[in-house]
Amino acid sequence: MGKRTRTRAAAEQRTYDVSTEWSEADLSLLEDLKRAEALLPDDAPRALLSVRLSVLTDDTTSPVRQELDLRIKAKEMGCRVIGVASDLNVSATKVPPWKRKQLGEWLNNRAPEFDVLLFWKLDRFVRRLSDLSTMIDWCLRYGKNLVSKHDSIDLTTTAGKIMVTIIGGIAEIEAANTSTRVASLWDYTKTQSEWLVGKPPFGYMTTEDENGRVVLAIDPDAHTALHWCRRMAHRHVPARRMVMVLKRAGLASDGLTTSTLLRQLRNPALMGYRVEEDKQGGARRSKLVLGKDAKPIRVAEGIFTEDEFDELQADLDLRSKDQPQRQPGGATKFLGVMVCADCGTNMYVQKTTKGERVYQYLRCQKCKAGGLGAPDPEAVYSKLVADVLSVLGDEPVQTRSYAQGAEARKEQKRLEESVAYYMRELEPGGRFAKTRFTREQAEATLDKLIADLEAIDPESTKDRWVNVHNGKTFREQWEEGGMEAMAADLLRVGITCKVTRTKIPKVRAPKVHLKLLIPKDVRKRLVVKEDHFGEKF
Repeated sequence: MGKRTRTRAAAEQRTYDVSTEWSEADLSLLEDLKRAEALLPDDAPRALLSVRLSVLTDDTTSPVRQELDLRIKAKEMGCRVIGVASDLNVSATKVPPWKRKQLGEWLNNRAPEFDVLLFWKLDRFVRRLSDLSTMIDWCLRYGKNLVSKHDSIDLTTTAGKIMVTIIGGIAEIEAANTSTRVASLWDYTKTQSEWLVGKPPFGYMTTEDENGRVVLAIDPDAHTALHWCRRMAHRHVPARRMVMVLKRAGLASDGLTTSTLLRQLRNPALMGYRVEEDKQGGARRSKLVLGKDAKPIRVAEGIFTEDEFDELQADLDLRSKDQPQRQPGGATKFLGVMVCADCGTNMYVQKTTKGERVYQYLRCQKCKAGGLGAPDPEAVYSKLVADVLSVLGDEPVQTRSYAQGAEARKEQKRLEESVAYYMRELEPGGRFAKTRFTREQAEATLDKLIADLEAIDPESTKDRWVNVHNGKTFREQWEEGGMEAMAADLLRVGITCKVTRTKIPKVRAPKVHLKLLIPKDVRKRLVVKEDHFGEKF
């Protein structure tokens, strides 16, 4: 039987290489457009081109064609192209513009650099009415315009705003119809004993039988790993230890985590039955899909028998009952900030229970036995908080805000025109040169206009990011938000704390030393970035 894996299917898909799509004629046209663009005045509107493609087929318009069409459109509008945001293999239904890799960078961080956002067709840009509405709000807020090559869209007019909403509704209906068809297909496949579509559960792979049908077969390596885990669970081996054994044996990737392994071991699909996601509760689990006869639907040979699976679940339940109840915010504070100085992994709190007492130790992930356990995590947290406050507590909390230069540019242009007018009329034969009184009055007005013009800061005429102080220091903000707020800011800024544990003779608890690692541009990183899209969602 030939193996039919997802990797093979992906390899058979048509790949897209932008460099191979540019023909000599395309490159020649591109150079002509750039030469024409160089003749535009310095104050010409700046256009950003948005190119998107989900899947390349014979029916789609290539990114090269989209870019050239948009450059021609920009030339007709008298706009200078300052960048191309090209997002390939990206679904407009699943990924909104502000979350795409290239276009998202422009929208979130480089908004001052362009005035017009050009795209080839509305469905190349968005396919959800909510996404379109958000982008219209963003453009109006930041003084941008949306322009489509093939749709009548112009946010500077009321009719254009109405048209873009109507077209967006049609695109959303089309996307909804596609989603309905896909959902219907999935509902149908869940009731079939054959494997039609979808990723096989862990432990299985897709193959073809003698009739060419796609079926599930047991993955030999996964079979070995799962039965090892079943035997280890019967001996009450912790799941963390199971992960280490599988990695050392080469039966698991380095990315396997304890939670992922436990989720795999609790999946009823290991008995060869079809399952679906159990959306009840917060934990990610799978549940059996029942057929019309109210019995589980078998789609493959079972890795475990029902008795073996039930025994495994009972063994896992015994271990889970011994674990302390999880705290809503997690047992470990400053996770991702505090790292072991020896192995470089995150420090975490390990809880153990003896009788009615619960013991907490701060350990790492790669040192032998988690390294020397610090028995008082709260004391370590307090020391870290004190160190951070001493260094950054007095820094002002600043928020990055978007400032438009349109009003300043308008005032600057008015003053320049007024200065030119008074200078022209003060020349011999001019309106203000006829009498001494009119000349003196005009000269005084001219001096004031020149002073007002010189008082305009050139930076204020540009669209730009400005930092606005909200009146608080980080000490005050962290006192209000607690350790959680401080940890979030430290992660955002990229500050880490190296934890060194040193054994002290005849003392059980090790000596703990903390060392803050602060980036050189920490003040720049501390600025909170205003997120318009985050406000919406």
